[in-house]
Amino acid sequence: MNEFQNILSETIERLLSDHVTKEVVQAAEEGTWPSALWNALEENGLTRLMVSEEKGGADGTWADALILLRAQGRHAAPVPLGETLLASWLLSSAGLNVPDGPLTLLNDVTLTGQSGAWKLSGTAAHVPWGRNAIFGVAVLDGPDGVTYVARTPLTETQKNQELNTAREPRDTIQFDGVSVEAAPCQLPGDLPKDLHVWGALMRSSLMAGGLEYLQSQTVQYANERKQFGKPIGKFQAIQQQLAVLATQAAAAGAIAAHACEAASSGVDCSFEVAIAKTRIDEAVNISTSIAHQVHGAIGFTYEHNLHLVTRRLWSWRAEFGSGREWAAKLGREAITRVNEGEGDTLWRYVTSR
Repeated sequence: MNEFQNILSETIERLLSDHVTKEVVQAAEEGTWPSALWNALEENGLTRLMVSEEKGGADGTWADALILLRAQGRHAAPVPLGETLLASWLLSSAGLNVPDGPLTLLNDVTLTGQSGAWKLSGTAAHVPWGRNAIFGVAVLDGPDGVTYVARTPLTETQKNQELNTAREPRDTIQFDGVSVEAAPCQLPGDLPKDLHVWGALMRSSLMAGGLEYLQSQTVQYANERKQFGKPIGKFQAIQQQLAVLATQAAAAGAIAAHACEAASSGVDCSFEVAIAKTRIDEAVNISTSIAHQVHGAIGFTYEHNLHLVTRRLWSWRAEFGSGREWAAKLGREAITRVNEGEGDTLWRYVTSR
């Protein structure tokens, strides 16, 4: 890491260690907004990491954002930091003002009208932190064939409040010709203008952090819990499971970093993101099973911290496309290359990425 990233890492770790306690996370799951945590993130400028300097941000990259997202995943921080980082980056890229406060992402909505009189319609389902977000941000194809970034206030909208497995807000919001501000999406280089891709990258980065926590917590428990007069971590069967867990966490971290580096370089990173979401989905399946097996019944109790992370991992892996969906997309692309007579380049296409 460079000097800026070292400072970033130290800042987010100190902040989350101070503000994200088990009591704060559990209170958030019961509906209490962690205002002290969010205010600390904003006061330190972390929510504007990827906003351009002209608009008051740090002009950070996805490689920088990965540091914050992995930390959020490790600590199970119950705020839409990932959504706000992504939404503010999209707004900044389109030249739109980035508001203060938590932001969220909108899918399944339609942009109609024309410049200066844009309207948003449709039902946005499973909106992350919809009840807490000040604005919602969407990436949409306009009627003129141009891809736009749209921003709409959410404070006055009617919301059907729902929760995911981790008891994080995932609300449904109805839009019926709501006036919005929109501008052409102008992401740098050949980056894809697809919110699904960026949401998958954001969730992959969060899960990589969550898996780091699973590894460290499970190793610690195995060294502390004694059975037959010695720590269970001394038994070969447990050691083998811990080795598999460490491998999965390392693989997830490596592929998330690779995808973020690709996004930071301005190339079309759709392939790298698809690989990351697919691979990390598999790592979550394997790792959560091992972590709960090693912990036994205590890992499922509400008093223990383990489930605070595993429930988030289970929820995040299903959002912005499951691993199976992304794997199917990769498979279709491979078949298309073969059918188009590019079978001889398929191996090079895969291994060069």
